[in-house]
Amino acid sequence: MITPFQALACPLDGTDLHRHENTWQCASGHNFDISSQGYVHLLPVQMKRSRDPGDSKEMVASRRRFLSSGVYDPIANATSATILRNTPANSTIRCLDAGCGEGHYLRCVAAGSTPGIALVLAGLDISKWAIQAAAKRDKQTTWLVGSNANLPIQSASLDWLLCMFGFPVYAEFARVLAPHGQLLQVDAGPQHLRELREIIYPTLKPERAGNESDPPGFKHVGSETLSYSLELTSAEQIADLLAMTPHLFRASADGLAKLKTLDRLSVTVDVRLARFKVMAFVLAD
Repeated sequence: MITPFQALACPLDGTDLHRHENTWQCASGHNFDISSQGYVHLLPVQMKRSRDPGDSKEMVASRRRFLSSGVYDPIANATSATILRNTPANSTIRCLDAGCGEGHYLRCVAAGSTPGIALVLAGLDISKWAIQAAAKRDKQTTWLVGSNANLPIQSASLDWLLCMFGFPVYAEFARVLAPHGQLLQVDAGPQHLRELREIIYPTLKPERAGNESDPPGFKHVGSETLSYSLELTSAEQIADLLAMTPHLFRASADGLAKLKTLDRLSVTVDVRLARFKVMAFVLAD
């Protein structure tokens, strides 16, 4: 069961937002309308770095096609399982996906939940196109246009925060997590999409050394690695995968030309799912 997410904060002054019919309002008089699609735009124009930040409409469409094909379902299922097995029975999960894209991973969390777990879900992305796509498919989750740098979320209000291949802002993540809440960060491993990268770059950068330090303010409490081979079976699927990665903007012209000649490609999926708790609360346990 999914219940409405209520712990929103004004992006202008940080005070609590309260819903009045189709508007969220704070005590200072700032109003934020709920769109006809059902999402809330909480990214004031003065906080934008461009007119239309985040993924474009075309990039969101590529992501939606690729994820809907099921090829990344092992990642989504592992994410859902990590949250559910680390949540006591008959409890509530208040979860934000920070950088949710078109909402694929939150929908998988909802689909994998058990009857004894109550879900309070919110997805946030800086791309209005991504949030529009998410809101069209899921009317129960709260969808927000906003920035990880200034989360429009009340402090200490979350049990879980997801950062799926995203841009973590650890100070903000620590602020919005409750004392025993956890951050689940999913990142590419050293072999992730290696075969694709070998095509689009002249040379690959040396892999970073392991044993990286914990994020500032957080303590690592557990992790797992997920690896498998993925068969891409069309030129469109290859292009969609590229469009949902930062490699689209970094690849060489020759590399992109080579990739466009392919209609099949086998790539390695290699990701790390890491759990963190806020340091102050780890020490207090």
